[in-house]
Amino acid sequence: MSQGHKRFHINEQELLCKNGCGFYGNPAWQGFCSKCWREEYQKAKNAQLQIDEQNKMMKQKTPVGAEGKAPSFSKFEEKKKRESDKRTHTVKSLFRKSSSKDIAAEQVAKREAMKRLSSESQQVGEGFADFLRNLSKPAALDVSKHIRALIEKIQQNPDVTVDEHSEIIQDFYQSMGDRLQTHPVYKGLTHTTSDKLMDYMEKYIMTRLYRAVFCSMWSDDEEQDLIIQKRIRSLHWVSEQNLEASISVNEPSVRALVDSAITDIIEMDSKRAPQDKLASVVRCSNHIFEALKASQNNEPASADDFLPALIYIVLQANPPRLQSNIKYITRFSNPSRLMSGEAGYYFTNLCCVVAFIENLNAESLNMTPEEFEGYMSGKLVPRDSKEGHICEGLRLMYQNLANLSELRQRHEKVMAEAMQLQQEIVEFKENFKKEIQSVLTKNPWTIKPRKTKVDLDAESPATDMLPPPLIPQIVGEPMVVQHDQSNANSTDMTTEPHVTVTDTAVEE
Repeated sequence: MSQGHKRFHINEQELLCKNGCGFYGNPAWQGFCSKCWREEYQKAKNAQLQIDEQNKMMKQKTPVGAEGKAPSFSKFEEKKKRESDKRTHTVKSLFRKSSSKDIAAEQVAKREAMKRLSSESQQVGEGFADFLRNLSKPAALDVSKHIRALIEKIQQNPDVTVDEHSEIIQDFYQSMGDRLQTHPVYKGLTHTTSDKLMDYMEKYIMTRLYRAVFCSMWSDDEEQDLIIQKRIRSLHWVSEQNLEASISVNEPSVRALVDSAITDIIEMDSKRAPQDKLASVVRCSNHIFEALKASQNNEPASADDFLPALIYIVLQANPPRLQSNIKYITRFSNPSRLMSGEAGYYFTNLCCVVAFIENLNAESLNMTPEEFEGYMSGKLVPRDSKEGHICEGLRLMYQNLANLSELRQRHEKVMAEAMQLQQEIVEFKENFKKEIQSVLTKNPWTIKPRKTKVDLDAESPATDMLPPPLIPQIVGEPMVVQHDQSNANSTDMTTEPHVTVTDTAVEE
């Protein structure tokens, strides 16, 4: 790559509305904020209506055949338009209607779809109902009435374009915001409560209408999603060095934050309400700032560091249905959410990132056209692609291979030590045997029979020769004991023999 990178930099002034109102602009609105864009769009729409009305009046005033072949050409165009409209309505009817033979199946499918819808929006509906209980009963009834009318209006007009749906919902936000400030039933409502009520209304409405308005079949959002997805896939080789992003992706702590940011931007597609999708963008951006801080020795990152890092995260994540999600937020989010604040700033940067990726070229990365085309075609591969420019699966594979290599080395070391220990045990056994044999040779010894236990009570011929045991004998006369005369009446005279054991051996 050639030297002298250009630094990616966007002034905050460049993010603001080009009408000078002070709010954030959006590339989808040609640099205007939502408020100024609606004004410009309304002006252009009114001007177009006036031109169409004038053309219609001129056609009515033009006599038949006054312009030669022009009327016949107009009739041809009108007929062509009718046939086109007929084909359009026929195609729409294929999606909108079922044949008479499948009416029962269609009704069952509708009931099942309503059940699924109720299940998916039940949690949001319960939270909204709990919030409405805190309001006065007239205020809660008024809110419920207007929301029900809006949802029915959208659901009963499935053939309306997504831009017309957006205009209806944006008008609802505007009218309800004014109603909260002026209508008597909302008297005494604090500013904080009004903001929460608007948030709940937006979340509940868009959760209910998500399937009807997100990536509508009448828009080209799906084609745009495929284009940007293919574009990002072709730019897989772009690294943080190419973008001058101050992110040390090889550091484990930084890599964990990068993975969290990638997960957040991918999760945006799983959310339904615009504010939930914006919350995913905000979480992703916060993780990017943390990664930048960890990569710069805990020094706070600047806005100049944020944009290239966000480009790198989007290229690594390749979020699903990126264009559809951005357009959905742009069309159906409350305008105040995108015009200012943290969410508005990060979302505006995300829109700038998508615009940058769509127009990325060799000059953007300070490369020669030949080098850029080589990378795009796959003929050239970055030299350090194995370290930093790989997908998460390959990165984990290389890390696991490194761990296996380390384990193999440790296993070989353990096996070598085990073999050494086995050899030492064999040598010790042989030496021990030799030592014992030498001692036996120098000091011979005989083995005596084993001693047995003697049973004293057992009969044996040897015990028959023992002398008999000593027998006690009585010697002398019995002794008469005389008692006192006083005791003669009370007691009888008793005689007790005197036993003497004569031991001849002792007397002798």
